[in-house]
Amino acid sequence: MTELAVLLPLAAFVALAAGLVVVFRRTDSIARRTREVEGFKTAIRGLAGRVETSLEGATSRIDAVRRQQVAADTIGPTIDAATDAVTRYIAEARALDGPTRAIAIRDALVADLERAERALAMVDHGATILARTRRRGRELEAQTALKRGYLNLMHAREAVARHAAEAEELEALPDAAPVPAANVPPNRPTNRPTKTPAGTSTGSPTAHEPHA
Repeated sequence: MTELAVLLPLAAFVALAAGLVVVFRRTDSIARRTREVEGFKTAIRGLAGRVETSLEGATSRIDAVRRQQVAADTIGPTIDAATDAVTRYIAEARALDGPTRAIAIRDALVADLERAERALAMVDHGATILARTRRRGRELEAQTALKRGYLNLMHAREAVARHAAEAEELEALPDAAPVPAANVPPNRPTNRPTKTPAGTSTGSPTAHEPHA
């Protein structure tokens, strides 16, 4: 009885200590995920704000050229500055890290920044043609490139803002474990009865065949 009286409190203490270790680990894991998610939100928020600032001026200038309110040969420095900024933003976005749900947002953000980069190249192509020639066919090509580049740039801006809003909705929740696919062997036999051609006996008694 004396040994039991000593062991019971000791076992209770060990169980309590083990429970506290589990609780502390979970708390630390939640805190770590929270810091990770909040850091990602802050980074996306700042990046999206700088993207909007850089592209807002560029798109308004491009629209002025498209409407022939500004000469095409004056837009070069604007395109160069915007392209340089977007290239840096792409590298910055690729370096972002976070939980699985954040990585999906990051990849979508990178894709739309690359879309903005291609749109700026298209605008530069159109503006270059427009500044060098006044032939009817080439002028139409230039205007088409300017319009497509402008619209794609606008869509990219909207997408970046949307990704920033999605990042704000992230919560510090554990990533869902992947559901394993069902392991179904090929040519799995079924329990369906095989059909017997009419008039062919299977060798087993039926309701119409008396037992021997």
